[in-house]
Amino acid sequence: MAEAEAHGHGGETRRDFIYLLGGAMGAIGAAAFAWPLIDSLSPAADTKAASTTEVDLSAIKEGQAVTVKWRGSPVFIRYRTKDEIARAVKDDKASMPDPQPDAARHQDGKPQWLVMLGVCTHLGCIPLGQSSSDKKGDFGGWFCPCHGSHYDTAGRIRKGPAPKNLPVPDYRFVTDTRIVVGEKPKKAAA
Repeated sequence: MAEAEAHGHGGETRRDFIYLLGGAMGAIGAAAFAWPLIDSLSPAADTKAASTTEVDLSAIKEGQAVTVKWRGSPVFIRYRTKDEIARAVKDDKASMPDPQPDAARHQDGKPQWLVMLGVCTHLGCIPLGQSSSDKKGDFGGWFCPCHGSHYDTAGRIRKGPAPKNLPVPDYRFVTDTRIVVGEKPKKAAA
């Protein structure tokens, strides 16, 4: 106890201070060394920008379909007619290889807008059906001529070797006439 009082710090010595200072400097040095490595794991700004595609829907007329590129793949966007929607809803209970109701194929209460990846789920071909002159298959949607897969007006596989429906990518409406493909829809406040 006399030694602690002699130092005037209740037992703390210069050596304790040097140990603490050395440990703090070591931690700062390790963080400074690790930061560039951690930062390099984040995607670059150009990669982040390429991960989404914004689409203006205002020029698309009812019954018309357009194809845009997203991550190097075609995305089919169709402004469905009332008849196409009615036919898709009517077929919700039909026998399908990959059953899915029409309501699960669109979002935000906008059944007229169908947004799907335009890649056949059989072997990755690009189905016909985007142009008004294309063969649309037995169900009025899309037809993959490579192996004969037929999709309905909701992009669901109805006939042929494709095992799954045309995939619906993440997308969200930013306005009534603009979507961003590659972003999850925002959850409605409860």
